[in-house]
Amino acid sequence: MLSISRACTAEDFTISGELCRSFGAWDAEACRAYDIPSEVVATFFHSEDNEALAAKYSQADAPLLLARWHGEPAGCIALAPFDEGAAEIHKFYVDSAFRGRGIGKALLQAILAEASKGPRSMLLLHTTVYMKSAVSLYEAFGFTPCPPFRDIPEAIKHTEVFMKRPIERHSFIV
Repeated sequence: MLSISRACTAEDFTISGELCRSFGAWDAEACRAYDIPSEVVATFFHSEDNEALAAKYSQADAPLLLARWHGEPAGCIALAPFDEGAAEIHKFYVDSAFRGRGIGKALLQAILAEASKGPRSMLLLHTTVYMKSAVSLYEAFGFTPCPPFRDIPEAIKHTEVFMKRPIERHSFIV
């Protein structure tokens, strides 16, 4: 059974940190096939510790959601303000032991519902070409490519994918 809840306790942020470190290790390994130094990916995308996650995602407009499968931590996703008009999806990861069960889809649906409660009108995300399943899921949820909305290191520009979609004020089901 799948449950999704907002991270709010020290234990939740410890679990989130563990999931994010697993994501970082996977990302650092996957990037090597694209001639990207793993330390660039680790530094640019995966440098937050548990305390930094708690500080950033304890804000009312910055939820971090945890997915649990039969009580076991299975994945996470977060949303943070980008500017006055947009929010950005971060930390989207499903542990490899739990993939293929619809957890990623459920997490994305849940974060879209969270985004629809806020004042912003656009959702942004930044991913990479080697996260093919994530890109396909984003496309299924109506995200489309957009120009880069942040500076990125030259060493990774050839793999980066930026996407956006309007925030809808009703539920979105795929």
